[in-house]
Amino acid sequence: QVQLVESGGGLVQAGDSLRLSCAASGRTFSPIAMGWFRRAPGKEREFVAAIIWSSRYTYYTDSVKGRFTISRDNAKNTVYLQMDSLKPEDTAVYYCAGTRQFSVPVSIARSYDYWGQGTQVTVSS
Repeated sequence: QVQLVESGGGLVQAGDSLRLSCAASGRTFSPIAMGWFRRAPGKEREFVAAIIWSSRYTYYTDSVKGRFTISRDNAKNTVYLQMDSLKPEDTAVYYCAGTRQFSVPVSIARSYDYWGQGTQVTVSS
């Protein structure tokens, strides 16, 4: 069984930065890809970024390109989301997720097999 635990959320001002971490535990942790999603109040969950674990190839939703960076540390079984130039519209609960499925669209939530509990990010104007 794989468990994902996010950390690093908080309250910041517009223009600030945060780095989210997602630590994975479990004997069988060997994802094909890891992703970050977010859910803002009153909105649907949306894709933010994903990384292919072996190649480190990355994907981003348009609204965060150039501001957010996803990365991973294989030795620590951890995926990160560096968020720079934060905007109030980035306010949401951020979730990390992992998938062991090949050839699935990484921007779709149902592609993922396991999820973290979420961490709140609040950006004030």
